[in-house]
Amino acid sequence: MKKTMRSIYSFIILATLSIGHAQQNDAPWTLEAAVAHAVENNLQIRQAFLDVLDAESNKSQAIGNFLPSLNVSLGHSWNVGLNRNLTTNLLEDMTNQFSNASIDLGVNIYNGRTNIYQLMRANLGILARQYQLEDMKEDVMLLVVNTYLQVLFSKENLAVQQQQLLVANSELAQTQALVEAGAIPDGERFELEATLAAQEQAVVLAENEYEIARISLAQLLLLDDYDTFSIADEDYDLVASLILDKHPQELFEKALTTRNDILLAETNVDIATANLKIAKAAYQPSLSGFYSYNTRVSYGDRLVGTGKYNLIPIGAVSETGQVVVTRQPETAVAGPLPLNEQLGLNDGHNFGIGLRIPVLNGLTVKNNVRRNKVSVERSTTALNQQKQELERTIYQSYADAKAGLESYAAAQKTTAARKLAYQYALDRFSVGAATSLQFSQAKQRYDAAISAELRAKFDAIFRIKVLEFYFGIPLTL
Repeated sequence: MKKTMRSIYSFIILATLSIGHAQQNDAPWTLEAAVAHAVENNLQIRQAFLDVLDAESNKSQAIGNFLPSLNVSLGHSWNVGLNRNLTTNLLEDMTNQFSNASIDLGVNIYNGRTNIYQLMRANLGILARQYQLEDMKEDVMLLVVNTYLQVLFSKENLAVQQQQLLVANSELAQTQALVEAGAIPDGERFELEATLAAQEQAVVLAENEYEIARISLAQLLLLDDYDTFSIADEDYDLVASLILDKHPQELFEKALTTRNDILLAETNVDIATANLKIAKAAYQPSLSGFYSYNTRVSYGDRLVGTGKYNLIPIGAVSETGQVVVTRQPETAVAGPLPLNEQLGLNDGHNFGIGLRIPVLNGLTVKNNVRRNKVSVERSTTALNQQKQELERTIYQSYADAKAGLESYAAAQKTTAARKLAYQYALDRFSVGAATSLQFSQAKQRYDAAISAELRAKFDAIFRIKVLEFYFGIPLTL
C-alpha cells in the first residue's frame, strides 16, 4: 500500500509540474510530449485516479476490521426537581449532579473468515482500479497518436499541395513563353489556367484540413492557445516493423498477459469470487467477546458517622416494664468524597463472550449467495468475451497492418509510374506534341498519386503502431 501511495503522490506532483510546463512552453509538440500531456491531464484519467484513492480507503477499512472496537463514554447530568434528600431522607425540590464514565471493548473472535475475505477483496479492488486507470491511459494514448498522425498528414499534404501550386505556376509561365514564341497555340494555356485554379483550391482545402486537425489535437490536449499550437517538424519515415514477422496467435497470447483490459476482467472475476466467499461466511456462527468498565461520581452531600452512639428505646418488657433500648450511630452531614475515591468505590466491570448462530433469516443469506454465484458467472463470461474480442481485434489489426504496408508499397509504385508519365507528358507538351488537356490530365493523376501515397504512408504507420501497442511496445515514432 505504501508503494501504491508513493506512486499516487508522484503522479500528482508530475501532473502539476507538467501542467505548468505546458502552459509556459510554446515550442512545437512532439508525439511523446503530446501523449504524456494527455495522459496527465485527461479528465477521465483523473477520475480513474480518484477511484484508486477510494480503493485504498476500502483497504484501510478492511484492515481496521481486524482490530477490536474501543469506545470511551463520558457524561454529566443535572437532576432538577423533586428528589430525595439523602441527608434528611425527605423528598425536596433540589438539584443533584452526577458524572459517569465508561470504557467498552469488543473483539471479534471468529466470523467465518469474513474479515480475511474482505481484505482480499479490498486488495483486488485496488488492482482493478489500477488496471482501469492504465487501460484509460492506453485508450487516450491511441487516440492522441491517431490525432497526431492526422495533423502530421495534413501538414505534409499541405506542403505537397503548396509545392504543386508552385509547379503549376511555373508550368503556366513556361506555357505562356511557348505561346509567345509561337511554339503552341494560344488556346493551350486555358487548360493550364484551369489546372492552376484547381490547384489553388486544393491548397485552400489542405489548409482547412490542417487547421481542423491541429485544433482537434489542441482540444484533445485541453490547451487553450490554439494560435501558437504546432507540432514538431520531424521526418517520420515508415520503417518496416518486425512485428509482422510474428504470428497473430503469438501476439494474442502476449496481449493476454499485458493488456490492462484483460487483467481488469480477470481481477473482476477474482472480486466476484471473494464476494461469494463473504456471502457464504454468513452461514457460519460468529463468536465475539466484550468487556466494559464504568464508574460514577456524585456531587451531593452525604451522611457520615461521628463515632458517637445514641440510645434509642425500641420497646419494654411486659412483665417487668423495663425499657429496651438500642444503640444508633450518630451521623452528620458532610460534603462529597474526593473524585479519585468515588471512582474506585463506584466502579464496576462487565465481560463475557457471545455466540451467534444463524438459523433462519428470511432466506437473506441463501439469496445473497445465489446472487454472488450469478455474479461470478457473469464476470467469467465477460472475461471470455473480452478475450474473444481481443483475439478478433488483433487478427484484424494484423491484417490491416499487413494490408497497409502492401498498400503503401503499391502507392509508391503508382507515384513513381505517374511521375514518369507526367514527365513524358511535359516533354511532349513542351515541343507541341501533346495538348494541354493531355498534359493536365497527366499532372492531375500524378498529384493524386502523391496524395494517395502520403495517406497510405500514415495509415500504415498508425496500423503498425496499433499492432505494436497490443504487443506491449511503447507508442513512439
